[in-house]
Amino acid sequence: MIPAPAFLSNPERFMAFSRWAAPMFGAIAVVLAAAGLWLGFAAPEDYQQGDTVRIMFIHVPAAWISMFAYVCLGGASFLALVFRHALADAAAQAAAPLGAAFTFLALVTGSLWGAPMWGAWWVWDARLTSVLVLFLLYVAYMALRASLDDEAKAARAAAILALVGLVNLPIVKFSVDWWNTLHQGASVFRREGPAMTAEFLWPLLLMGLAYMAAFGSLWLVGIRAEVWRRKAEAKALRAAARG
Repeated sequence: MIPAPAFLSNPERFMAFSRWAAPMFGAIAVVLAAAGLWLGFAAPEDYQQGDTVRIMFIHVPAAWISMFAYVCLGGASFLALVFRHALADAAAQAAAPLGAAFTFLALVTGSLWGAPMWGAWWVWDARLTSVLVLFLLYVAYMALRASLDDEAKAARAAAILALVGLVNLPIVKFSVDWWNTLHQGASVFRREGPAMTAEFLWPLLLMGLAYMAAFGSLWLVGIRAEVWRRKAEAKALRAAARG
């Protein structure tokens, strides 16, 4: 039996796998999101935050995926840089805009949540600032790739930037523990167990899984598009060389 990483490292096998996996993950995301939103809006108002607490079901999963997408970007960049694997480079390139989108969503919804809770749309809080840096890292990765005409050099430089940017992830994660911040600490993944009641926890977890499935679906679609683009460019170059 071929191990999954070796199986998917072959572009043809990957394309065959992603052809059915992408829509499957998309369908799973829709079902989970529908269930999560229904349970979330059916939950009672929070005794302190009222209906504002429902922003949590959009904001928190977006924040989770913003970090997970960067882990995927960093891992794919490492494989592309060390093993010069074209499919890994395509995976890194496809992960960046998705990660930027989820991070932007986390920042916007966090601002909408913070305004009534903190009385300000934005504060230079350690968690907010480190997430903003995460968003800028995604933007810098995409800008660096677009700024160089030599695709191989662009991929190498962007991969190095992505690996350096990994140092920001523990800062995002532990900023609420290392510094005195307005942002609350972890409420779900804690050594002592979740700090919220089941009526809020279950819809939040369902939304987290929905976001994860949506990211998986969109990432596979993005990688497929990048593979097709590179194949088309290679075919055009061969045609130009023969002509």
